[in-house]
Order: sequence, then C-alpha cells, then structure tokens
Amino acid sequence: MGETEYSEALKLGKKEYRARIAKGQFPYLPVLDEILSEADIQTEQNMGLVHVPLDFVVGTSTMGRTYSFAANFMPILDWETEFAVKWSNLSDAQMNEGIRDPIKAFEYMNRYYVLEGNKRVSVLKYFNAVSIPAIVTRKIPKLSDDYDVRLYYEYMKFNEITGLCSVEFTKLGNADKLLSLVGKEGRWDDETKEKFAKVMFDFSKVYNFRGGDRLDIKLGDAITVFMEVFGMDAMLEMSENDYNKNVINTWKEFAAEGEKHKINLVLDPKKVQTKKSLLNYLIPQTPKKLKVVFLYPREPKTSAWLYSHELGRMYLDETFSDKLETEYVAGVDENNVEQVLEDIIKSGADIVFCVGPQMMPNSLKVAVEHPEVYILNCSLNAPHPYIRTYYGRMYEAKFLAGMIAGAVTDNERVAYIADYPIYGMIANINAFALGVASVNPRAKVYLAWSKTKDYDRNKFLTENDLHYVSDQDIITPNDASRYFGLYKLQDGQALNLAMPIWNWGVFYEKLLQSVLAGSYKAEGQEQVKALNYWWGMSAGVIDLICSKHVPYGVKRLADHLKSDITKGEVVPFFGQIYNQKGELKNKGEHEMKPSDIMKMDWLVDNVVGSIPPMSEFVDNAKMVVELKGVEENKL
Repeated sequence: MGETEYSEALKLGKKEYRARIAKGQFPYLPVLDEILSEADIQTEQNMGLVHVPLDFVVGTSTMGRTYSFAANFMPILDWETEFAVKWSNLSDAQMNEGIRDPIKAFEYMNRYYVLEGNKRVSVLKYFNAVSIPAIVTRKIPKLSDDYDVRLYYEYMKFNEITGLCSVEFTKLGNADKLLSLVGKEGRWDDETKEKFAKVMFDFSKVYNFRGGDRLDIKLGDAITVFMEVFGMDAMLEMSENDYNKNVINTWKEFAAEGEKHKINLVLDPKKVQTKKSLLNYLIPQTPKKLKVVFLYPREPKTSAWLYSHELGRMYLDETFSDKLETEYVAGVDENNVEQVLEDIIKSGADIVFCVGPQMMPNSLKVAVEHPEVYILNCSLNAPHPYIRTYYGRMYEAKFLAGMIAGAVTDNERVAYIADYPIYGMIANINAFALGVASVNPRAKVYLAWSKTKDYDRNKFLTENDLHYVSDQDIITPNDASRYFGLYKLQDGQALNLAMPIWNWGVFYEKLLQSVLAGSYKAEGQEQVKALNYWWGMSAGVIDLICSKHVPYGVKRLADHLKSDITKGEVVPFFGQIYNQKGELKNKGEHEMKPSDIMKMDWLVDNVVGSIPPMSEFVDNAKMVVELKGVEENKL
C-alpha cells in the first residue's frame, strides 16, 4: 500500500518541480541556512513542544535533504531508493496508527524549517493533516524598522498571550487590536481559547467560502475587521445564516484592509451639475423633508468645538427650514451611540453627523447594517468604507495666523496651546510654526497641551515669557473668556488679533448638495477605500478674520496669501521642511502630499515642545487620543 501512496506523492512532487522550473523559480525546499546568517539573529528561544500548522512548515534547516523534495514537500526521488522505502513505511504507519513522534524544527518569522523529520512532514502533508507535533527552537531576528520584522514582533507577543501560531496578520497593530477586542486580560485560559476557536472556525468557514482567501490579507486581519464591527459576544451567538449575511455586508471593510492606502482624501466638494439653488433643487427631488440628525458628546454650549457645529446645524435650519428638518442629540458617547443611532433611524433619519471621534467604533456596526442611511463622523484618517469622515483643512488658516504672530512678536517667542494630538492637529501646529518662520526665521513656537494632567496655562506663559498666543479657535458660549484665536497678552487681558473660522454651515450645505445630486452615492459605488472629506479655504469652509489690532501691512500680506491659498497657488507645506531632529521631511520645490500632512507624527524644527504619550493626558481625554491620536514617530 505504501508503494501506491509514494507513487501518487511522487507525481505531485514532480508536477510542482516542473511548474517551478517553467517559471524560473527554485524547485526545491528553501533552506534556512541559506536564508539568514547568525548575524541576523538577536537570540534563540526554546519553545518546547508545539503543534505546528503544516501549512507553515515550508523548508529544511540544512541543505542535507532539500534535493529529495519539491517545494511543496512532496518527494522527487524514484522508487528504487532507500528514501522511497522509508517514506512508504511512514505512510503505512500513518494509515495504521498515526504518526505521533514529534519532529525537530526551527521557527523563523512564523515559518518552520525542519531539522529532523522531513519525511514525516512530507507524509502528513500528503494526507492533508492539519498539524504536526514539533520540538521548536525560535530564531528571533534583530529588531529593526523593517515592516516584516516589526510585524513579527507583534506576532510573538500575540503568540505568547494566546498560544496560537496559526493566526497571522499583514497590518501592524491588528494583533494588539484583536487581543483588545477579545477582551481577556493576560494569558488566555482554556475557556477563552475555546470561544475564540469557535468564532474563528465559524467565521473562516463562511469568509473563505465567499472568496476571502483570495483577498490580499491574512485571516487574522479579516477576523479583526469583523470583530471590530460586531464584537466577540455577538459572534459567539451568530448562526451560519447570520455569518453569511454579515460577511457579505462587511465585504468592503475586508477589501479596504487589503489596500496599501485605504483612504481617499476628497480635498474639494464636487460641483453639482445644476443651475438650481439647493432650495429649488430639493422641490422635485425630495417630496418629504430630509431628516438630518447631529450627535454631540455633550451640550454644544459647553464646548467651542461643538458650538461651531451647532451654528452649522442652525444655518441649515434657517436656510432650508421648509425643505429639511434637523435636530441634535447630546450626551452621545461610545457607550450609547449604537442605541441612539438605531432609535433615530427608526424615527426616519436620512443623514447622521456624528460630531465626535469616540462615536466611530460603535457606530460602524449600525452603518454596516443600514447602508440606506448616510452616517458620517467628524474626524480624519478613518479607514472604514461604511462611514465617511469629514474635517476642515484648518492648517491653512493656522499658517496665516502663524505668519501674523511671527510678524508682530516682540521677543521672537510665540505660544501655541493645543488640546489633543489627533490627526489634523499636528498639521495645524506645524503650519502655524511654518507661518511664523516664513516672516521671522529666528522665532520659536512654544507648545503646550491643555488636556494634559500638569497643564497650567499661566505658568506656561509666564515661565516662557510668552506674550502672543494661539489658543482655541472660537469662544465657548458658556465662557466669557476672550482667550481664543490669536491674541496678545496686554496688562493681563487678551487683545484679539485674528480668529480662524470653521464655516460648518457651508460645509454641511455642500455635503447635502452632493447627497441630493446623487454624487455622494456615486462616489461610494464600487468604492473599496474609505472616503475622507477634507475641505479648506477653496471650498469656503475655512477662513481667518483679522481684527483692527493687526498692523495694516501685516493684514494686507495675510489677505494676499489667503487669496493665493484659496486659489491653490500657495500651499503651507511646500519646500524644504525639517523636523526637530534635523531630518528632512519634505524636499525643496515640492508640495507635501495631503496624506502625509494628515498623518504627521512629528514637529517642525522651530517648535519647542513634544507630542505627549497617552499616560500624560487627563482621563476624559484618553478616549479621543486612543482612537484618533498620534504618537511621535510611531506612524
């Protein structure tokens, strides 16, 4: 019987050998000794007895037996050899009682290279076994900036906590994300492993049947995406029909995960191809009023940021009161956003603006299940095709404010007070600093973070002798303080010089125009990548107004530059730009890519300060920083 099995295995081996030769590929098993040298290895770790997935056993440790096998581990030596007889005996043993003796193997980058037991691996692969017991020694590469090495270090942590060696990832951060989603602190116990094995089996069965194994991601990435939408507990309760429906609904998320760049930035609103105003346009197209709902984390009057959006909502109400209706719900956070969304959808909501990044994770499931409702989140860099995000290129106004500050400072020092180090905020800081440097190359920008535990505004300004300050963008309704925009401290009072403007009413109007004109939906058809609307002065959604206290010549220069930025003739991030370490981040005579601006995790060289770690922020700020924050030099 063993001779018959060997004959069939030999056919498979020779077929693989010929196919690889035809493609100009190495036809034998890869050899670990040929792949790396000891200089590449930081250390070795004895892993003990491991049940190794056979799919991950890919080669031999030394050259000794590599020419006995094709690259698929099937034999290529003819029957009249001692090798063939031993292989056949192992085949008989597998059919009669099963091969139980462990092999010896080295593991490198989550692939296994056999030191002893190549024929056992070959036989078990022929019989389509799932795993093989192995005494494993792990070869750990030296930590470097290489993407695959960083990915492997994340895998080693995941492997240590879970004991799983068959779950792989292609995206940095997904291993840690999956651990967080499963929700088990410390090493997994048997109960956690059993629960995860169930959801992995149920999910992979449907996912692979639908063609997921042909996507450019690993199964670990895919289940992370799915669990991020539906949650571990819900997956444990799903039937096969539930999985079928939910995998289909979530397909764009899987496809987006395989994209190298998962986000398309829409930098200007599309022109609506109609001569009608929005008011007239609504009449024939929308027989019923369009219902638009805004979700706020708290009452808008308690926050300058939320109040600017509330002004935008009221603008829509006043301008189009007979054609659409708006309302807002306050007190929405990560704990209740899913239920709030379900309630307002039942009440007839057509469009929902979630004004808070903390709402993003738990609103994703609702967006997947209700594609007929447009759900948008006010943030940047969200890689979810089912929820679009929107933001303003405030860095354009900050550049102008920085130019004004650099021109009027009396001691070549300017303060910048920021709140959260989230996507977009670092661009604002750097643009301001570049504006300062454009008119005053010797001036420095001193940076403070208002949401850190040790923040003391007066102490920061006094100790650094700072008289000109860039603070929060607009005034908070419940606070009469004039510490907003760009101001000068004079006799203990704020003398306002310039104020950046968020024209959210214009922003929301133009987004609604794209919805009503059909271009919003058309943008999303066959769209795998997420869409982030990032509009600026050219769209009329960002502006800067100057007070009478700005010197005439400086204001004239600011107005001229604002006109050029609006027309696209001047951009803040252009030419040679260096970070605080003296590294060149943008070459001369080149405009920086919008995606690089959005994801900045560094500060320009005339900024005094740093991006704080998560531990330094107050508790109520940590959720926002965790979701949308950047860590210095970590992106």
